[in-house]
Amino acid sequence: MITRKTESEWIRTALKRSRVVALLGPRQSGKTTLARSFVPAGSLNYFDLEDPASLARLTEPELALRPLKGLVVIDEIQRRPELFPLLRVLADRQPLPARFLILGSAAPDLLKQSSETLAGRLETIPLEGFRLADLGASAQARHWLRGGFPLAYTARTESNSLVWRQQFIQTFLERDLPQLGVTIPALALRRFWNMLAHYHGQIWNAAELARALAVNESTVRRYLDLLTGVFMIRQLPPWFENLGKRQVKAPKIYVRDSGLLHALLGITSQRDLEHHPKVGASWEGYAVEEILKAMRPGEAYFWATHNGAEIDLVLFRRGRRIGIECKRTDAPTLTPSMRIALADLKLDELRVVYPGEKCYSLAKNIEAVPLAELVTAN
Repeated sequence: MITRKTESEWIRTALKRSRVVALLGPRQSGKTTLARSFVPAGSLNYFDLEDPASLARLTEPELALRPLKGLVVIDEIQRRPELFPLLRVLADRQPLPARFLILGSAAPDLLKQSSETLAGRLETIPLEGFRLADLGASAQARHWLRGGFPLAYTARTESNSLVWRQQFIQTFLERDLPQLGVTIPALALRRFWNMLAHYHGQIWNAAELARALAVNESTVRRYLDLLTGVFMIRQLPPWFENLGKRQVKAPKIYVRDSGLLHALLGITSQRDLEHHPKVGASWEGYAVEEILKAMRPGEAYFWATHNGAEIDLVLFRRGRRIGIECKRTDAPTLTPSMRIALADLKLDELRVVYPGEKCYSLAKNIEAVPLAELVTAN
């Protein structure tokens, strides 16, 4: 049994200070399992909006929700966005008889009314599958290959895991997105998602993708924003400094779950992964996601110039400016790009994250750090 003590503590802390807490993440990432550790599924305080019995109870939502006390869980809230105005009313009662934990598979901007209706009352917590910090350093290779979705990670064999991920992609496109009101044909989104997998770790180029799909740039932008809003894609924004240098101003694109990336690329095993031309980009994206999950910075960017200087992450955390470069190599060495980034961006420190086992210094304020050690220390 893999425990998620960190996420459970986040939820407990959030419920003490906020009237409504939203646990947001992709489907099958473990939100329901975690919520049921707070309120059992058979309780009157638990509503699953994919369960006909719960939907029947919410035919008159105010009559169902107003008498409840303690913690109330509403799962798959994106299926009933009209509940948000009622939640605002119930959350404003004094004294407050109940707090609400809502679970959703879409970002707040896709939940339409939530960000406006619950302004000042809603705290969000991301949940994106198992983290390397949950699993330990010994699980790194398996976690990288299979990704963080619980059923993909815990499958008995690599082939079973791959089949689960392939079925997840198909079901997600054909059933889950239409339930959110998405009318884009599943085949078109599948082609776009496959193409994004080959652009994983690269700068967004709308014109190039639009030409490949024979659509206009606004269409591919809409596709990208949609997959971002349902936690499948990360758009990492660029950081700008007044340096007198031409800097990249388009976002960097990643498939957030490494297991789904590998399924989209047709990678079936660790051997396939090691020999695939995208192995370096895959490791970079995996490391970026695990670092962001563990460090939870206030702001996160990448930085690059048109002359070739770049850094994978620029993080603003606890008043410090931290640079992170992800290298899939046995022993990272100092590069001119690292020195330029450290000086130009005035970084407090630069960490070079790699899949090894030892920490060592590369230069003043530049240190090589194993990924597993970095994510378990934060």
